[in-house]
Amino acid sequence: METYTLSAKELQRVTVISSCVKGNLACASAAKLLELTPRHVKRLKARYRQAGAAALAHASRGRPSPRRIPEAVRQRILRLARTTYAGFNDHHLCEKLTEQECFSLSRETLRRLLRAAGLGSPRKHRPAAHRQRRVRSARPGEMVLLDGSPHDWLQGRGPRLTALGFQDDATGKILAAGFFPAETSEGYFRLLRRLLSRFGVPVALYGDRNGIFVRNDDHWSVEEQLAGKREPTQFGRALQQLGITYIAANSPQAKGRVERLWGVLQDRLVSELRLAGACDLDSANRVLQHFIADYNRRFARVPRQTETAWRLAPRDLDRICCFQHARIVSNDNVVQWDGQRFQIPPHPRRFSFAGAKVQLYQNLEGEIAIYYGNTKLNHTAE
Repeated sequence: METYTLSAKELQRVTVISSCVKGNLACASAAKLLELTPRHVKRLKARYRQAGAAALAHASRGRPSPRRIPEAVRQRILRLARTTYAGFNDHHLCEKLTEQECFSLSRETLRRLLRAAGLGSPRKHRPAAHRQRRVRSARPGEMVLLDGSPHDWLQGRGPRLTALGFQDDATGKILAAGFFPAETSEGYFRLLRRLLSRFGVPVALYGDRNGIFVRNDDHWSVEEQLAGKREPTQFGRALQQLGITYIAANSPQAKGRVERLWGVLQDRLVSELRLAGACDLDSANRVLQHFIADYNRRFARVPRQTETAWRLAPRDLDRICCFQHARIVSNDNVVQWDGQRFQIPPHPRRFSFAGAKVQLYQNLEGEIAIYYGNTKLNHTAE
């Protein structure tokens, strides 16, 4: 004798239809109880009389779903998850399978398929600590987050790199980012120059208390003691010239939004770098620029206000995003800096510059320019 297992819903249907067949319940009442039409109740009564309770079991029981993923497709997906896209999280893998491999499946379907095959998520999921999230800025350009992340981005295929980035607080967009050998003022200057050229001048930058941005040492020069204030860092001086306020966070948790960005990049971007076979600084930066456009398309938010806070950038960015050094010209019209000597020839407006205070500018390519006020002076390296 064949045995059938009925669900609670099917068991209720058997009870009601059985009473209806025995004459204890009218078809209209049975239809109301089962939320069916009287006509369909009559069909169920006919099935019950012919084959009993088994006839009321779902007709698709024991059959594979017509929407089931074919076995060949399942095996190919699992093979890609273990090889080409190894280490990709579920969401990222689902995107790649859709865009690159032309598979159409939901993330939940993919998750069930992977877990059934014993493939767990590469990311650890921990219960989040309770924190109150800072409200985003209302306008694009009102606050820009900046930070650096040293990490084994190339997973041993090349040198260990540091990623530097600027992120808009209002929209979450990555405004400028790049890989560098280390976290340096030069790297931040290059990205700041790119940011200013593309978007303009933001109202404020929000970062940590790194010595690149703020003075962390206890040394006060005689000039600083007399003035009652300390000279800013090179990057801090550039921000002052641009009229940008710098807000220094007191802890990593305080800049959680940009820290979460690095978490996403250390997951998704590392996988993209591996997929592209990036093994050096140049190839990593090429992959990163493509990644930024894709990231902004997927994750950018609509700001609370459409009006932007960006201001027009000044024209002389090369004299701002650079290294500046004040120097006194010696009696023989020579400027000394970093072990180098620069001879200043006579100028039409001034025969000798001995004793004059000049500014020496070193741009990001290492080129030197010397200015007396706004006048650029010719010079020769000795």
